[in-house]
Amino acid sequence: MRLRLSIFVWTILIAALTPALAEKRVALVIGNSDYQNVSPLTNPSNDAAAIAAILTKANFDVVDAKSNLTGIEMKRTLRDFGNKVRDADVAVIYYAGHGIELEGTNYLIPVDAKLEIDTDVLDEAFPLDRFVVAADPAKQLRLIILDACRDNPFNKTMKRTIGSRAVGRGLAKVEPTNPNTLIAFAAKAGSTASDGEGKNSPFAAALVNHMTRPGLDLRKAFGYVRDDVLKATSNKQEPFVYGSLGGNDVSLVPPAAPAPAVSAQQTDPNSALRRDYELAERVGTREAWDYFIATYPDSFYAKLAHAQRNKLAAEEARKAATEKAKAAQEEQTRLAIEGAKKAEQEKAAAEARKAEQQRVAAELAKKAEDARLAEAEKAKAAALAKAEEQARIAAEKKAAADAKAAEAARIAAEKKAADEARAADAARLAAEKKPADQKSAEQTASDDKPIGPVAALTPDQSGPKSDAPVVVADIPKQLQIELKRAGCYLGATDGNWSAAAQKSLDLFNKNAKTTFDIKLASADALDAVKAKPGRVCPLVCEWGYKADGDKCSKITCRAGYEVGDDNTCEKIEVKKKPEPVAKRDEAAPDKKPAQKPSTQPCSMAAAGAMGLATQNPYSCQQSQGAKPTTGAGNKEALYARCRSKYGTAHATSSNPLQNGASGGNFAAIEACVARGGS
Repeated sequence: MRLRLSIFVWTILIAALTPALAEKRVALVIGNSDYQNVSPLTNPSNDAAAIAAILTKANFDVVDAKSNLTGIEMKRTLRDFGNKVRDADVAVIYYAGHGIELEGTNYLIPVDAKLEIDTDVLDEAFPLDRFVVAADPAKQLRLIILDACRDNPFNKTMKRTIGSRAVGRGLAKVEPTNPNTLIAFAAKAGSTASDGEGKNSPFAAALVNHMTRPGLDLRKAFGYVRDDVLKATSNKQEPFVYGSLGGNDVSLVPPAAPAPAVSAQQTDPNSALRRDYELAERVGTREAWDYFIATYPDSFYAKLAHAQRNKLAAEEARKAATEKAKAAQEEQTRLAIEGAKKAEQEKAAAEARKAEQQRVAAELAKKAEDARLAEAEKAKAAALAKAEEQARIAAEKKAAADAKAAEAARIAAEKKAADEARAADAARLAAEKKPADQKSAEQTASDDKPIGPVAALTPDQSGPKSDAPVVVADIPKQLQIELKRAGCYLGATDGNWSAAAQKSLDLFNKNAKTTFDIKLASADALDAVKAKPGRVCPLVCEWGYKADGDKCSKITCRAGYEVGDDNTCEKIEVKKKPEPVAKRDEAAPDKKPAQKPSTQPCSMAAAGAMGLATQNPYSCQQSQGAKPTTGAGNKEALYARCRSKYGTAHATSSNPLQNGASGGNFAAIEACVARGGS
């Protein structure tokens, strides 16, 4: 007998759970990116893959994921999907790609469409109604999601057969004719949607976050999607949903199983009391409230139960008074019709007035009970809010304590690491100092030994080994040697870390992309320069020379050309001697005649100061006719003497002083002039 009873109970449970377990959900996901006759789209294929992934994770029975469908492939796909929907409860179709609106009808475009003229839309594209028909056999829910409101490139090239035929921007508004059908647009009718700058469009990213949340009603899910897209596009794109559903919550994924009753009792000691209160509230009779009050007479919920019971009593009194007044009114009417006596009519009228007064009193009593119940509910909500606030404050205190402990642990760890670093630096300095002390001791010992014959070093003993430790005192000298090898230093390797040595390290930093402190000759800088096998700094040659590998070669110009200021061969320009102009001597007779100009020949220094004879052949004659000065003339001679020592400059101006200061080794010539030609 007990076995039969168990079998009967299990049969009832299985029968009750069979509809929920047998619910079949199917989905079709299409992403068209690689359009053949217009620019391809980036995100539709990625969007379709993301939507297919979340539907598969939501345990849909069928998820058909397609991409880059031609017209024939799209027709075959819709036909096959329609066959799968026939025995399904939920059908979902997601499409990402190009769409177009023609005279109020929406069309979805395959990747091989050309759409050269507007009537080609009717032949090469698929109307939205075709997708709706494919999902119609579903018993409970039909959901069509279109991310196809992008700015359509076909509109720019499509020819119009009739000038008045309208090709709209975005998609047109739709109204589903079948119940329990929703059609969601990425952007509301008449506007376009963004393809996005990331991997997915803003609309697809929001769908991934909200559409398959367990137990979330679809209308609320699309509300969250709308909020996310508006935020991501700065309120430029607003998704829209057309159609309607019933009063019950409709979700793509069933809600998660509730937590075990034991856990609820452990977290909330009043869970059993609250559960009994909610059960009595669902029953809603005076007997149920009386039983609850008798079971929990001293609890907080007892006051609410009393209020609920009084509310029911007031409602019953109101109904009784209403019925009594109605009966009295009917009796009065009956007596008036039957021609009853006046006394009976007055009596009936008095009873009717009394019944009406009782009804009004019952109404007032019911309102008073409703007010008291509202106050009790308000007190209950305040108590619950206070308990939640106390729990929140306790959690915040615990989090603050944990953060404080973590901060203390971090400070201790940093202090320990700093101590270890200081110990390591001390050990390194001791290790660097030890070779220097050893060398000093060896030098002292060698000074005490008698002088004797010294053996010659073999070639491999002539210098320190590359892996030998470097003495701290020798680092500046070693660094100067390595910088000179790298082509960055030209001074003496005397171990004096001078301004020239610092400049050479700065030049190495610029060419080797390092950031060593140029004021300090450090071991790290020495190791970095040693690590460079060849030249690091570029070869810079003086005027008249050019870089030739790792050396400077003298520039040789052909006949009639010489080296110019920019270190290139330039043609020599020969200036013609101007014709002399005769002037009448109009000197006064009482004045002495002018002294005869000196006929002494120009000195070699003056000739050198005037530059090449071919360039200024009459400069010497002009200088003979004037008194010698201690300013320009002497400086010309100094420039001539210094040019003869440091190289000849190309005359670029008729002013000898400017010619003396341009070209050649400018710095050397200026230094020579400053020394007085020495």
